[in-house]
Amino acid sequence: MSIFKQEMPVFEAVAESAEASVYRKVSWRLLPFLGVLWVLAWLDRVNIGFAKLQMLDSLHFSEAVYGLGAGIFFLGYFLFEVPSNMLLQKIGAKKTIMRITICWGVICMLQTTVSTPTQFYILRFLLGAFEAGFYPGVILYLTYWYPSQRRARAFGTFMSASAIAGVLGGPLAGWIMTSMNGMNGMHGWQWLFVIEGIPSVLAGIFAFFYMTDKPEQARWLSDSEKRVVQDALERDNAAMGERGHSVRELFTNSKVWLLIAIFFCLLCANSTLTFWIPTIIKDLGVSTPMAVGWIAAVAYLCGAVGMIVNGAHSDRSNEVRWHFSGAALVGGIAMVLLAVLMGMNALPPMVALLAMTASLIGTMSAIPVFWQLPNRYLAGSAAAVGVALINSVSNLAGFGAPYAMGLIKNATGKVSAGLYLVAFIEIMAAVLVILFIRTLRDKNKQEA
Repeated sequence: MSIFKQEMPVFEAVAESAEASVYRKVSWRLLPFLGVLWVLAWLDRVNIGFAKLQMLDSLHFSEAVYGLGAGIFFLGYFLFEVPSNMLLQKIGAKKTIMRITICWGVICMLQTTVSTPTQFYILRFLLGAFEAGFYPGVILYLTYWYPSQRRARAFGTFMSASAIAGVLGGPLAGWIMTSMNGMNGMHGWQWLFVIEGIPSVLAGIFAFFYMTDKPEQARWLSDSEKRVVQDALERDNAAMGERGHSVRELFTNSKVWLLIAIFFCLLCANSTLTFWIPTIIKDLGVSTPMAVGWIAAVAYLCGAVGMIVNGAHSDRSNEVRWHFSGAALVGGIAMVLLAVLMGMNALPPMVALLAMTASLIGTMSAIPVFWQLPNRYLAGSAAAVGVALINSVSNLAGFGAPYAMGLIKNATGKVSAGLYLVAFIEIMAAVLVILFIRTLRDKNKQEA
């Protein structure tokens, strides 16, 4: 018996090493390509923030028109996200991702034709409608491959691509808008939409041939490697205990609406930073698109590091509540500081830019950890619809926050008042998690 006891840790260590090796292979296959797609989606979604620096003067749009156009994207997102995830569950990920990616690339390019606010609103709505389902679809897709103790790191690696998009997108947008302005009779902002839309169409075609819907269909895994993945997922499902499977009961599930409230509060901050960072940097005295782009790139690079580090540490420590709430508190407090500093002209702009970067790091670092929470309460078809429902309703913050910021800036000439409001909302996300989300250990004790 003593020999058996001594051999068990060795056996477990070997099994864990084998599983880690398989998941390294899975991650290298899935995450880089999904990350590239998310970079393209993010560029096509937020390049309007850089195009704004020329577009408003070119088309004689107001700040409020820009804010509504930037935000109306999320109305299309809201209406079509749940149907898209239900379709993914039915026809598979690669067909769904192909459709989404090709369509958003086409709409991005069509934005070059905008000449009136109505056209602007329609195309932004369609961009949201066609992109709807990509982000929650990938979240759902990764749950088909990763057990919960590996998901935060996988989510963080995938989601950090939005920060990488910020790193690449800022300098790229600045270069395109500066060097190509006037070429062939087109403005720099029009070239920005064309050049950043084409790769999405090509990537969508490639996705159909590259992606694998489920582990059991992966020709690039051996039979033994497929069993390792399947065993890990089965153990995880057993350890998580009983969760909701009914789609019908989903809309009356109080936990789902709590998660929606939490993510809504976080996305108020995230969408504000996403669409207003170029304007914030410009208001701090940086005038050229190229310089704005490089400063935004550095801030997003720091955000990418924060997402990966916080997600990986959450996995290692098997802790979610404080990894989320701590990051959200950092983001909210730093945003308050940014609002204060933007009203103090005596201080150098670098101090405010550091506060802006800290707010971005905190806000972005909370996002991948959040997506560990829905799988504590939902499984099966309910998880497919639930993830989409949480993301789509919460993303209405992406409509309201940018539009409110535009109205506030129109009325006051400054963004600081809006930043105070958004900071308070982000801090509420942390408070809701601390007060109402139990630890996994407490959840399992109560169910036992």
